[in-house]
Amino acid sequence: MKAIFVMIKCEMGAAYRVAREMADGIPELSEMHSTSGQYDLLGKFYLEPDQDIGLFVVERVQGVAGVKDTYTLQTFNAFSGPKG
Repeated sequence: MKAIFVMIKCEMGAAYRVAREMADGIPELSEMHSTSGQYDLLGKFYLEPDQDIGLFVVERVQGVAGVKDTYTLQTFNAFSGPKG
C-alpha cells in the first residue's frame, strides 16, 4: 500500500459534511483531520501500488460535493519514534 496526503479546500460551511461523507464513503481513507490555514481538511489515504493517484483524487476526492480545491502529496517512506 502507498500513502498519499490530500489537503482539501471546501466551500464555506461544508468542511465537516465533506469530512463525514469521505469517512463514510471512501474505504481508502485512513484519517481525516480538520485544519486551519489555506486548506480545511487533511486526509490520509492508502492506495494499492498500481492504483492511479491522479484518477483517485479526481474521481473520489474532488468528486465529493463541497470540495473546491485539493493539493496532493505523495509519500515515500514512513518514520516513527520509539513506542512506549
